[in-house]
Amino acid sequence: MGSLEYLLAALTPLNLLLALAGVVAGTVIGALPGLTATMAVAVLVPFTFAMEPAAALIALGAIYTGAIYGGAYAAILLNTPGTPSSIATTFDGYPMARAGRGDLALTLACLSSVVGGLVGAGFLLLLAPPMATVALKFGPVEYFWLAVFGLTLIASLGEGSTVKGLIGGCVGLLLSMVGVAEVGGDVRYVGDFKALLGGIDVVSALIGLYCVPVLIELVASPGQHLDAAGRVASFRLQEASALMGRAKVNLARSSVIGTIVGILPGAGGSIASLVAYSEAKRVSPRRDQFGHGEPEGVMATESANNATVGGGFIPTLVLGIPGTPPDAIILGALLVQGIRTGPTLFTTQAPIVYTFIWGLILATIIMLPVGLLIGRFAFKSIVAIPKAVLVPAVALLTVLGSFAVHNNPHEVQQMVVLGVAAWVLGRLGFSASPIVLGLILGSIAERGFVQGHLIGGARGSVSAEFLGRPISLAIIAFILLGLLWPWWVKRRQARQGVQGVSTNE
Repeated sequence: MGSLEYLLAALTPLNLLLALAGVVAGTVIGALPGLTATMAVAVLVPFTFAMEPAAALIALGAIYTGAIYGGAYAAILLNTPGTPSSIATTFDGYPMARAGRGDLALTLACLSSVVGGLVGAGFLLLLAPPMATVALKFGPVEYFWLAVFGLTLIASLGEGSTVKGLIGGCVGLLLSMVGVAEVGGDVRYVGDFKALLGGIDVVSALIGLYCVPVLIELVASPGQHLDAAGRVASFRLQEASALMGRAKVNLARSSVIGTIVGILPGAGGSIASLVAYSEAKRVSPRRDQFGHGEPEGVMATESANNATVGGGFIPTLVLGIPGTPPDAIILGALLVQGIRTGPTLFTTQAPIVYTFIWGLILATIIMLPVGLLIGRFAFKSIVAIPKAVLVPAVALLTVLGSFAVHNNPHEVQQMVVLGVAAWVLGRLGFSASPIVLGLILGSIAERGFVQGHLIGGARGSVSAEFLGRPISLAIIAFILLGLLWPWWVKRRQARQGVQGVSTNE
């Protein structure tokens, strides 16, 4: 059965209907603050148990794809990430909406999501087995250095103050160490609160750090939430396409970053979007505009987080190792269907897996008209909703979202406390993004360091374990580049300024 036959199998009316329904359902769930892509897949996965394996995979893949993109709506229109993957979309998406360009931001998010999704799915189709082999070479030490590389991005997320960004990152690292240590079982920073033994839940923390401060500001400010700036366009395809044409290198780089991060087990769209955003800001001649409504920021984050969908399926299907949290749920659905993942999956059950991949590509393409259509009404609706209705509705969703993850009321309390603290810190000039990055990467870095130290000690050389592996050395080189690049750019600009003054004289 050739590639054309697999494509035709994915084009059956039932599969197309499942892809359309999955994208719509995922987009709607992802757009609701506090409801994650993982939750969207988990809620809808029971409906796929009676389906054929390929059809079930297409439905789940479409839900996943739609939910990752759907998070952009709340990020752009409410400044609250609909999903953790859309954290970085708030940086420039919401300022664009405040400036009356929310429809343009939504159009850019949709187009960029489609581009990133197609790149990720293309890698899945063409390079799954060899790329999964590379991902398998990542051990604890590589994950430690990868987390350190992510932490070096804090300097670019401080929104004007590097020192405050670093302080926020340290706060996030401290939060990541609350509870019982993953390696060793030590109890830390718990005090008399036994509810903290399980640590700070990441999803609840994200909802609190991003959503609660916005709700407080909405209540405190008397003005309208968004400025429609006169007539609101249905969608601004021509303008968005022109912007994307000028930023094609950014789109390609961000999509590849998202695919690679998605391949790494345990990573995900939140890390991918932050890395892509930082890289886009680092190399852009308009880096000063990032954080103030720069369209390239939206393009970088949305292309990266949607590329993780295809990237995450590579280790899931080839190695049986979930690349992202939703992949773990989909892996469970595969086992229910009687499908055993592994290197032989692409040969023994090729019709199922390749039909699914083509179905994922079709679902990504379907996301274009669906996203533009939903975006057309979303912007108008959010602008028209009175704050007296909007604030309670979003507040209810934040409570439900933080509670529904583990059905734990203590996580709702964590969400509220962290949200109020984030609002206070925001008034003092501290951004929530470095705190979130430290929280997400802190546990990864700690686990990788402790495991690497134990392995190095058993082998007789800790330094050789951390500094003697090729992939580790490559990541260290990127770390040094990320630290030195801003200094080199500032020095070059200063030198050019001095030369310009000398020439004028």
